[in-house]
Amino acid sequence: MKKIFTSIVLITSLISPILAQKKQIVFAVLNDGRALEPIVQVEKGKIIEIASNAENGWKDFFKMYYTPKTTYNLIFGGISNGKINVVKGPEGGDCSANMATVTNTSKKPLKGLVMALATDVTPKKGSLGTRRTPTLAERTEIEKLVKAEMKNQKVSDANLKGLRYHNLTAIDANNDKKPEFVGSYWLPTTKTERALLFIIAEKGTDGKYALAHSEFQLIKQEDVMSQDIKDVDKGILNELLLDALDADGDGTAEIFTIGQAFEGNNFQIYKRADGKWTKAMEVYNYHCGY
Repeated sequence: MKKIFTSIVLITSLISPILAQKKQIVFAVLNDGRALEPIVQVEKGKIIEIASNAENGWKDFFKMYYTPKTTYNLIFGGISNGKINVVKGPEGGDCSANMATVTNTSKKPLKGLVMALATDVTPKKGSLGTRRTPTLAERTEIEKLVKAEMKNQKVSDANLKGLRYHNLTAIDANNDKKPEFVGSYWLPTTKTERALLFIIAEKGTDGKYALAHSEFQLIKQEDVMSQDIKDVDKGILNELLLDALDADGDGTAEIFTIGQAFEGNNFQIYKRADGKWTKAMEVYNYHCGY
């Protein structure tokens, strides 16, 4: 079975002197809009990982990005929807070593599983700024696809009756007025087991909806750090949408997501190329040990 705590790119507690030349950056906006956590940098139109191998490197990072009164664009729906204002950098706590305390002027409520991005990248003019709840008809169509994929993963018809979702959001990644749907579904298979399905769906040239990307996980209670399967039901272990942002300027927004990982957070970045959505990068931010 695939473990839920995986990572590809590691951001440790130290940052390289390469940061002496400040690069553009993309953050996750977390904790009801009160915290920033770095995901990636952007250099010459390319999304890159944050370097990670020099003593006292975070101090330089904090000076560059977390100086009080520094402001960033708050990205909600792929466009600027307010500002993020840095109040203070980390206070030395092990479990929030790379996070800043912030305030926001969001035009949309940020609470619970509804999160956002912050950046000094300026979104291209003309973006639609789509981020909405799907219509009933859209939700019904996407749910049919989700159930079909769950059945492909050997989930029984009886268990499918318990299908639920933490998030299902309509966005417009390529500004074509045709929504893409990002969803995080789950259901109980037993009292101590949960099935999770993260999806990106879109309407094809034939006018029918299809899954453009999906990731299935079967989570058992012993896989959960708290040893309580009910934590999965709250959404903290599912992969969840942060927002979409055309960080590399190619005309199609990347989809950024978050998922709780072992002793930290996993961040995923999805890109659309050749008619498919693929995971372009996965970043692991270490927080603290248990």
